[in-house]
Amino acid sequence: MSMVPSNLSDELKPIAEEADRIHESALWSGQGQFEQMKLWRAMNMVFGVPAAILAAFSGGTGLAAAEATKLPAVLALVAAGFGAALTTLNPSRRVTQAQAAANAYLEIQTDARQFLTIRLPHLNLEDAREELKTLSARRDEVNRTADPPNTYAYWRAKRNITKSGGQDYEVDKAGKEDG
Repeated sequence: MSMVPSNLSDELKPIAEEADRIHESALWSGQGQFEQMKLWRAMNMVFGVPAAILAAFSGGTGLAAAEATKLPAVLALVAAGFGAALTTLNPSRRVTQAQAAANAYLEIQTDARQFLTIRLPHLNLEDAREELKTLSARRDEVNRTADPPNTYAYWRAKRNITKSGGQDYEVDKAGKEDG
């Protein structure tokens, strides 16, 4: 749904349309990063918990065994495999990175919405261009540093935005019901 105010001058409409695109882009990108963050957090648990449990169990089994047994060695190797996956994938870093990108996109989304709905109608053409340029530069900077969301994260983001209303504010819902 477009957020371009209807009472804009013809010279400000292209600026409003581009700011609306930035708002929409930040909405989708931010939601995708939040979903990516949830996925990496889950991967941290999927690999980390079994690695710790297997390592503890293999150590306990090895110490408790009265005679030589291969079970502790096998458990230790499996635990090492989980540890290697944690090291290679580094989900903790990816959680932090996705959360930072998601929050940056959320800030851009909020600033774009406030620019469109509050400040833009009262700005002259040069000031409007300057604010748009700043918004665009901020979005481009986050785009350069954010990992692209995988297909699953994109699907979850789409579901949150289009089906569950996860990005709707009550004030906006009230406006739709009245209209």
